[in-house]
Amino acid sequence: MTGRVAVVTGASSGIGAATARRLAAEGFDVVVGARRIDRLEALAAEIGGRAVGLDVTDQASVDAFCAAVPECAVLVNNAGGALGLDPVAEADLDRWEAMYATNVLGVIRVTKALLPAIVASGDGHIVTVGSIAAHEPYPGGAGYNAAKFGVRAAMSVLRQELLGQPVRVTEIDPGMVETEFSIVRFGGDEARAAKVYEGVTPLTADDVADCIAFAVTRPSHVNIDAMIVLARDQAGARHVHRHTP
Repeated sequence: MTGRVAVVTGASSGIGAATARRLAAEGFDVVVGARRIDRLEALAAEIGGRAVGLDVTDQASVDAFCAAVPECAVLVNNAGGALGLDPVAEADLDRWEAMYATNVLGVIRVTKALLPAIVASGDGHIVTVGSIAAHEPYPGGAGYNAAKFGVRAAMSVLRQELLGQPVRVTEIDPGMVETEFSIVRFGGDEARAAKVYEGVTPLTADDVADCIAFAVTRPSHVNIDAMIVLARDQAGARHVHRHTP
């Protein structure tokens, strides 16, 4: 490794993988972390980076990961996701706990562990991938909304707590992005997941990676606190224009 080190979590697919590719193209030495190590190693080989297995919900896994990454200037907290669309009256609390464990506690666990190295870099940056769901609650999304609202609050507090330190804190909140997100949300039901994007031109993982790269490549005195990124066909969490065939 010769450049500044950037860590990307949840990098085995989607936004994480696209971000790793983009940051590598920008000259960062990229360390990718995720549970699916086979995909991770293929990505690392492609971009000239390094793959280290990581489960953000497991403290021992996070500790081992961070021990393997003694230097870090940029952290992209991307690991997360939604599970189901249950109304509150029928809430599956196991799913709620899993979403909170990944989206909130996982982000805090990795951020806390790498923060000393990020501060020590002298020009650090923490980017967390949130969601439009952190701004607009919607029926069926309460568990995911609550998790994303939670991580948004945590990142806002972190930004205030790090004021005066050489660290920037950014939240990128995308709307509809066509990745494996909906497939995971619907338990592998690809047909149901496809309907989410039917008649719409959604964002791609590369679109979000562009936004992340923009934020981390601004001059060090410039902090993009938050960025909401939607497709032209989307004007909010529940406002989507669908084209007729």
